[in-house]
Amino acid sequence: MSQTYNHRDGADRGLNNLKRMAYFAEVVETGSFTAAADRLGITKAVVSQQVAKLERAFETTLLVRTTRSVRPTEEGRAFYERCARVLSEAQEAFDGLEADDRAPTGLLRLTAPFDYGVAVVVPAIAEFHRRFPACTADLVISDRTLDPVEKDMELAIRVGWLTDSALRARRIGSFQQILVASPALAARLGDGAEPSQVADLPFVANSVLRDPLGWTFSNGEGQQRSVRVSAALAIDATLGVLEAVRAGVGLSILPDYAVQADLASGRLIRVLPAWSLESGGIYAVTPATRFRRARVTAFLDILVAWERRRAQAQ
Repeated sequence: MSQTYNHRDGADRGLNNLKRMAYFAEVVETGSFTAAADRLGITKAVVSQQVAKLERAFETTLLVRTTRSVRPTEEGRAFYERCARVLSEAQEAFDGLEADDRAPTGLLRLTAPFDYGVAVVVPAIAEFHRRFPACTADLVISDRTLDPVEKDMELAIRVGWLTDSALRARRIGSFQQILVASPALAARLGDGAEPSQVADLPFVANSVLRDPLGWTFSNGEGQQRSVRVSAALAIDATLGVLEAVRAGVGLSILPDYAVQADLASGRLIRVLPAWSLESGGIYAVTPATRFRRARVTAFLDILVAWERRRAQAQ
């Protein structure tokens, strides 16, 4: 079998790093070494040591550690995106080994955020029902973060950045945050606008976000610009924010899956296309049970396929 990694430091730069890669991904997703260790079922010291070995092996700082937080560097964010794809493929391979030979049956109970649920999960459930007529589904669409264990659900779809560590989470996709406006409002910025100019225009804030008024933009040259906007209107639902932006109340930052059709039709315009915002993850979260029912695996296969098609359409 051919191997593409460098044999010079095989113990540090080869297949041993696959496990370290998984540890690193857990730290990024949970935001701390302690939470990552809890999810992995090992000690914090082991996680910290293994991630440090990964950094030494490639002479790259992947994480910035402070007394209050752990966050990825620019190289760490890029590496994490690739790690997430590799780990997702590995999970799919393991799920195939665990798959039940029986056809999926019974009631699938799940929850998803309102915007992503309407845009992606509902169409995926429709396909799920067509393919597996012996299954039914009960979908709770809510922007509140519901605990699947407490609500007796088999699956929760989470969008953004995970914080809890007591559940099993599988990254099934990602999304981009996009600054959008109506054509008339976008025209007020003009070509070659800088992020600082956004603060001069009315903004529609999503009040469920941790900090709906502070944003950091980056460009292809590695430059970053932090901007604080003032809200002309605050709404606690993404689809409400979207409708306000369509009506020309102000510009806003919305996930790509919510604005994809409007951008394609020209109803909305992407503002500052040369500048990007931090991307987020889309996760399938399940209770930490040993085995997964066939209906859950079947639905996730369909949802992952929808995510791949959505990513390709972007």
